[in-house]
Amino acid sequence: MPDWEKRFRAPRVSLPDWAEDAPHRSLFVSNATGTYELYAWDRATAEQRQVTDRANGTTDGVLAPDGEWIWWFDDKDGDEYGVWRRQPFHGGPDEEAVPGLAPSYPAGLAIGRDGRTAVVGRSTDEDGSTIHLSGPGTDPVVIYRHRESAGVGDLSHDGSLIAIEHTEHGDAMHSALRVLRPDGTTVAELDDTKGGTVELGLEVLGFAPVEGDTRLLIGHQRGGRWEPLVWDVASGEETDLGLAAQLDGDLSAEWYPDGSALLVVHSFEARSELYRYELGTRALERLRTPRGTVSGATARPDGSVEYLWSSAAEPPVVRSTSGGAVLDPPGLTSPGSLPVEDVWVEGPGGRVHALVQRPAGVQGPCPTVFDIHGGPTWHDSDAFAAGPAAWLDHGYAVIRINYRGSTGYGRAWTDALKHRVGLIELEDIAAVREWAVTSGFADPARLILTGGSWGGYLTLLGLGTQPDAWALGIAAVPVADYVTAYHDEMEALKAMDRTLLGGTPEEVPERFEASSPLTYVDAVRAPVYISAGVNDPRCPIRQIDNYVGRLQARGAVHEVYRYDAGHGSLVVDERIKQVRLELDFAERHLPR
Repeated sequence: MPDWEKRFRAPRVSLPDWAEDAPHRSLFVSNATGTYELYAWDRATAEQRQVTDRANGTTDGVLAPDGEWIWWFDDKDGDEYGVWRRQPFHGGPDEEAVPGLAPSYPAGLAIGRDGRTAVVGRSTDEDGSTIHLSGPGTDPVVIYRHRESAGVGDLSHDGSLIAIEHTEHGDAMHSALRVLRPDGTTVAELDDTKGGTVELGLEVLGFAPVEGDTRLLIGHQRGGRWEPLVWDVASGEETDLGLAAQLDGDLSAEWYPDGSALLVVHSFEARSELYRYELGTRALERLRTPRGTVSGATARPDGSVEYLWSSAAEPPVVRSTSGGAVLDPPGLTSPGSLPVEDVWVEGPGGRVHALVQRPAGVQGPCPTVFDIHGGPTWHDSDAFAAGPAAWLDHGYAVIRINYRGSTGYGRAWTDALKHRVGLIELEDIAAVREWAVTSGFADPARLILTGGSWGGYLTLLGLGTQPDAWALGIAAVPVADYVTAYHDEMEALKAMDRTLLGGTPEEVPERFEASSPLTYVDAVRAPVYISAGVNDPRCPIRQIDNYVGRLQARGAVHEVYRYDAGHGSLVVDERIKQVRLELDFAERHLPR
């Protein structure tokens, strides 16, 4: 078996979640069976048990605070539309978690300390966003409803306060906060979208894990980047933590279990690290973690911190600050890959950060894959990724670009792509391409543009608007026809598109036309490979078929692979098949 395939097949585990009132009980995700599923782990007995077993996998699960119940989201073949079910921690039949609640797209879940009371967020095209309170033996009650997108943030320790994020103001990129009582009446509100020329977002990070404590940890963007603060929702007092003066980059946090300190995640220039912040003394202590990316962390009752870490060269592992690995997956060990180098390129909107890898032993200009991340509100980091590693094993250099629209470089960078959606990101990609060619790093005749989701969208848009720049295009689950995608996608994404483009296709047709790959399909000259899930609610199949139909009509070189899943696949064999098809397409169509 080649190393690239071993990286996909090697068992992986997520950072284990643990029950607040039963810390020895944990829930994690693993691909040990060849499909990503939920697993229960009793640390007291070391017993591990597979919870879910579905053909297309399961990753959305929540462990109740009492540790007695595991909730998991049951959709159909990856369409993200379904209901919550639950199962006893030590096994037993699944049951519908909230009887009487119709299927929907999930919009957050918070479970009470009895394991059965819950606050459930839902999203449908018909009702917009609704939030229900569900209790044992009672029908679910609507405590919030609005046409714009909203979701559940957290439930206080005693269950008397419910924090939600909402976008009633119509900007789906910047949420406001509201705290409700169980009867739906309002306790407090915080809205940074009002009173200024620049709209700012807020996010719920969690209530203090202490009985009767009304402190809510939130994230804000008032300083031009994400930072945490403590908001007492009863008194209205806001406590700035003063972290911005000490650390550059984005900051997030969660509570230590006794509520006396915060675990701070500091993300800066595609890497991250951990700190402990004492609320009483305001002392900030760095926790020792290797250079790379911490993709999840949690503070345990004994004061230790468990975290999921990786780098581009080293596969992920769940570690503890008390020493060693926390959860070793059985079986095949994943081979490593190559480290990334940082490149900064001057672009039209400021310096663009790119992560660059050259295949081992290759000198001179390389065939180069520009692997564009999805989101767009996401960023590539110095973290392990089996896809780029596969290209490196086959002799290709890989460049990943944190274009305008990416997170991690300040609010202005993330918000920059409004109205000229897609075109702005491609300006930054073009600037990095120019550096790669003029520096002698990349062979200009053998450049591949590729990506998934938003990265797939940018791939198709780039092939049409920059036809001379790319020799090949490989797009996974892309937006291909923006107008049809808008009409067919889930409501939460429609709200995001209205924010990005300033309205609906009927209100701003010229912006949708300028940002749609379908507009430029007749200019595409490079061979195109497209893969798509037939049940995808984010980048629906009909709009991809429209784009492919135009390619077929002009006799353009293209291949399409459709598979029975949603926005990507949780089945290892399927993912390997897709990568093999992409590598084969490049081998057959890239100039020698």
